[in-house]
Formats: sequence, C-alpha cells, structure tokens
Amino acid sequence: MRRRYQIDQQRAVQQFRQLAREENPNIQMIFPMAEVVGLLQEGVGHLLREAGLSLMNLVMEEEVRHLAGERHEQHPARRAHRWGKEDGYCVVDGQKVPIQRTRLRTQENREQRLGSYELFQRRGPLEHGVWDKMMRGLSTRNYGAVVKDFHEAYGVEKSAVSDNFIAASREKLQELMERPLSELRLCAVLIDGTPFRDRQMIVALGINSDGRKTVLGLREGATENATVVSELLSDLASRGLDFGVPRLYVVDGGKALAAAVRRLAGEAAFLQRCQVHKRRNVIDHLPEEHKPAVKKKLQNAYAMSEYVDAKRALERLHRELMELNPSAARSLEEGMEETLTVHRLRVPSQLRRTLASTNVIESAFSIVETVCRNVKRWRAGDHIERWVGSGLLVAERQFRKVQGYREIPALLTALANAVSKKTVVEQGKVA
Repeated sequence: MRRRYQIDQQRAVQQFRQLAREENPNIQMIFPMAEVVGLLQEGVGHLLREAGLSLMNLVMEEEVRHLAGERHEQHPARRAHRWGKEDGYCVVDGQKVPIQRTRLRTQENREQRLGSYELFQRRGPLEHGVWDKMMRGLSTRNYGAVVKDFHEAYGVEKSAVSDNFIAASREKLQELMERPLSELRLCAVLIDGTPFRDRQMIVALGINSDGRKTVLGLREGATENATVVSELLSDLASRGLDFGVPRLYVVDGGKALAAAVRRLAGEAAFLQRCQVHKRRNVIDHLPEEHKPAVKKKLQNAYAMSEYVDAKRALERLHRELMELNPSAARSLEEGMEETLTVHRLRVPSQLRRTLASTNVIESAFSIVETVCRNVKRWRAGDHIERWVGSGLLVAERQFRKVQGYREIPALLTALANAVSKKTVVEQGKVA
C-alpha cells in the first residue's frame, strides 16, 4: 500500500506534466556573455552543467508561478502560496547536486509538492547510473573521484554508492527473473550449472529462431538438485515459455535436470547432453599419460558429420576404455546416446558445433567474472545472485547471433519431422 507522501509525489508529477502538455509555457534562459566566458575557463562540460542547473531553477519557478501566481500579486484562483525556500538536491549523472527550491503551502495548510522537483530528484537515474558505471569496472572506493563533476556534489561516498548499487542491482535481478518469455521463438534452450565463488549457479539461456541469445533465468543450486531445477523450469513456464513446442534442450550431465525437462516437455523435448562436459568427465578418470590420446579420439568422434559414424567411433573407444580404465568406459557409456542428438537430427555442421555444448553459457560467465573482479568479499543473502544477474545482463548486451544461425531453419524442420515420427510410432503402438 502506497503512503501519503508517495501519492502526493505522483499527483504533483501528473499536474506538472499536465501543465507542460496543456499550457506548454515557454522557458527563457539568459546568460551574459561574460558569465559564459568565465564558465568556459573550466571547459564546455562545466558550462553545460551550470546551464542545466539554471534551467532547472527556471522550470521550478515557472511551476511555482502557475500554482501561486506572481510574487506580491493577488491571485484569487491560486492553489497555493509561497512558504520560503529550502535546500534540496537534484540527481545529475549519478550524483546529488545541491539546489534550492521554493516551498509552497495549500489553502488547507499542507505541503504542495513541485512536480518538476520530484522529477529532478528521481532516484532511478542515480541508482542506474551507479549500476552502469560499476558494471564497467568502477569500484565503490573510486566512484566519487571519477564521476564528481560538480564541486558541491555529494552522494558519491563509498557507502552511498554501495546502497545505490544494491537497490539498482536488485531491480535488475528482478527484471531478469520476471520478464515475460511468451514472445520468444526459441529453437534451443541451454541449461548449465556453473561454479562461481564456491557456489553453483544454474543458468538457462535461450536461442531464438533468428540466432539471438537471451538469458531466461537464474538459480543458485546444482543441476543434480531436483527441487532447484524443477523450480527454475516451472518459473520459465509461468512466464510464458511453451514447453509443448519441439525444441532442443542442451544440458550438462545432471540427471535431475534431464528428468525435469522430460517431465515438462514430454515428446517435444530433444535432449542434447553437453559433449564438452562428457569429454571432461571421461578424461578425469584417466591417468595423465592417457588423457591426450583419449581426448583426441573423443574430439574426432564428435566432429564426424554422420550419426552412424560418430556412434561407431564412440563405441570403439568404449571398448578400448574397458581394457584401459573401466570407470572411464562407464562414464562414456552413461548418456552416450544423448550426446549425439544433434548428429541424429542431422543438424548442419556449424550450428551443430554451437549446440553440442553449453559453451555459450560458459562464455557469458567469463563476462560475469570480469564484471565481478572488484568484489573482494562476498556476503550472505542475495549478494552473489545480484552480481551474477547484473553480469549476465551485461553479457546479454554483448551477445551476437550464434555461429551457424543461418542453419536454424534446417534444425526446426528436423525437430518437426522427428516429432511427427514419434507421433506415428505412438499411434502404431496404440493400434
């Protein structure tokens, strides 16, 4: 429930916008040439900033005249009268700059807010300015020294900057976690659990039919945790992601994740186990002297174009590993068929390399690591989630279309044909 002062603020802003829309008074600003020359001694930026402050004062005075009439004149229709002046501030480029405002009282002896002043003072630009600069690598300690453009500016101290960043990053995280997904036409969804600062973060990323990438969701937890992955996928569904549409799901080796996808998407789910994860898991079982040769054979097998050739190469390697290291052989055998889904669908080579692994998510996390490089101490609560969410939004800005995006129509056709075959088989079983 909104408080009285919030209602008064909103009403004042609406009245100010109505004044601008309906009466549209002219605001004239006169600067003596000598003053301009003096301000230019400190550069054009200084001139523009001081001119901006003067313009704000003029705008507020025009609104005061509209509400209270001309000073020392009788104005029967006025809604308020002047009540002195008060020191305040406006927000400019992520800093608070002192400014004086005229106070007004209504006929009922209540504070009459100025809509223009409320707009000049909005915290949104302040918080978002802090967020943007910190995403570019500026630390809270150095923030004031870098951004302070006005001699009298304040609100750029380390503690104030930190508070503003917390508010902005929470808002960004909420934006990421709540944005609707119904308009996306996704041909593939990638889901991977990535270690980050001794935690495990699960990220879902979608690839649109035009090749563009979108971060879909984020959770803290492991892909082996059935509760966490089910909650993530259910959240995507509640925000409009249609799991009934046939698409590729590229996942790491988490069994709980694969089961949750199958449960939600059913026959429309085509699971592709990440080949990079599989390769790492197999090689981790081997002694150092055997790792290069086995790694090369795995790479060669997955690089083959035909499903039959790739499967034959993996089965041959499996037999070799049974002699060399049965644990590695069992690791290769587990989920082997799902590592070849892109081969079985005959996805063209360039797009197949993109969709054969969750490397797209790992690349996004390299940007998250860069964004978070100035954080020295991680705290409890939503600290990690806020930073990772912010970093993923920065990464999203830098996303390009996936390699092989021109081959996506072939993937969509293959998915549709595969679903049709599944339907025919199921109907045959029923008959």
